[in-house]
Amino acid sequence: MIPPKKKIYNSFASFSLKSEIMKAIDELGFVTPTPIQKKVIPHLLFSKQDLIASAQTGTGKTAAFALPLLQSIDFKNNNVQMLVLCPTRELCIQISKDLINYSKYLQKINIVPIYGGARIENQLRGLKKKPQIVIGTPGRTTDLIRRKKLILNKINYLILDEADEMMSMGFKDDLESIIDSSNKTKQTLLFSATMTKKVESVTKKYMKQSLNISVGVKNKGADNIEHILYVVHAKHRYEVVKRIADINPDIYGIVFCRTRAETKDVANKLIQDNYNADTIHGDLSQAQRDDVMLRFRKKQIQLLIATDVAARGLDVNDLTHVINYNLPDDNEIYVHRSGRTGRAGKKGISIVIIHGRELRKIRNIENASKISFKKKQVPTGLDICKKRLYKLIEDVEKVDVNEKQILQFLPFVYDKLNFLDREQLIKHFISIEFNRYLSYYKNSQDINLSTQIIDDDNKGRSRGKGKGRNKNKNKNRNRDRRKKFSNSKNKNKRFKRR
Repeated sequence: MIPPKKKIYNSFASFSLKSEIMKAIDELGFVTPTPIQKKVIPHLLFSKQDLIASAQTGTGKTAAFALPLLQSIDFKNNNVQMLVLCPTRELCIQISKDLINYSKYLQKINIVPIYGGARIENQLRGLKKKPQIVIGTPGRTTDLIRRKKLILNKINYLILDEADEMMSMGFKDDLESIIDSSNKTKQTLLFSATMTKKVESVTKKYMKQSLNISVGVKNKGADNIEHILYVVHAKHRYEVVKRIADINPDIYGIVFCRTRAETKDVANKLIQDNYNADTIHGDLSQAQRDDVMLRFRKKQIQLLIATDVAARGLDVNDLTHVINYNLPDDNEIYVHRSGRTGRAGKKGISIVIIHGRELRKIRNIENASKISFKKKQVPTGLDICKKRLYKLIEDVEKVDVNEKQILQFLPFVYDKLNFLDREQLIKHFISIEFNRYLSYYKNSQDINLSTQIIDDDNKGRSRGKGKGRNKNKNKNRNRDRRKKFSNSKNKNKRFKRR
């Protein structure tokens, strides 16, 4: 079947999905489809052609493939008909929950997630119940195929979600093994935020005559993310993070570091400075990791400090900030990092902390990913104190006063504070809430690197003038030394002959 020509899909109702699916997504508050959904859903409803979709994370990809394919699943058939592969346990669980929510009014649906870091016995019992849909991580899926507990010779749909993440995590061989063991006539759908060379190699090998759909520019950062650049000495990186947290009272974000040791160091400093922070890294057990992520999703943790490896596949909504404590080596990794904020049409901020010699890396990212960084001054102590004071006053102004609850305590309060007049009371009130910031930033310094210093340093490096002069100086010095030494030797020889 061919999708109706020139049909405009401005609502989910326009897709003509089953009433059971529509009832479920109505309850979830789905009204207007996202750009990727507008393109993918009609294709999957009317075509069996393979699909390669390029779109940033947080754009609604799960619903884009799940809603039309749920419509096509034969729930009287007990074979695995649909396999979704994703990079991490967290994403696997999230996709499973989404599919269960979308299909809650469809009868006899059986969805089983399979992933590492959990008891395989429970997952084996789930497979014995003959699920029509399986969501898995590549490692655990490959393991169950080898054990002949997961049979894929009758699947109709194979979905590779966040294919670039799976490739960067080293799952290329597992993916190829899974594809080879699956039904040759299946429809393959590949979703990726960036189209890396490894991803393209898989598409060329296994996906022929596929439809390519792109939302936005290939490997481009999301338009609703503001990219901010702070240039400081390396020793001031932590101070920048602290000031960002202080000037943004409602911050909810991830701080990316290079190493486990660095994540632990930054997290410990933040905790010691009374911030709601924690870290996620490879040394944590799965139970510890789950606990951290649960608290982070509940916003009990404001700042999560993580390495790229530990944060792969994390899917958290409403992040306000991504802070790059260090720049990644790969431009595409920066796009991934920044793409964790600004999801579902919301605005986000991605901050990079660099020293002067890293400006060339910034330009490379800008050119490769069509991103424009805005260089800003690190907030001063005065800026932060003003912002915190205004936030405090705003909170006081907007607070709901429950007179019934506080009535019994008021006589004591009035008696205790009776000696203070209105002006003194305000001063005491502000001080008790505000002294910490005033004390800390009383003698704070401007930690921004001078633009002139940065420019001069980079000009010198690009031209190689300083280095060349020193090199020539050293050459001349060495030549003079050799000449002097040679003359001295000749003198001695002449003296001996006499």
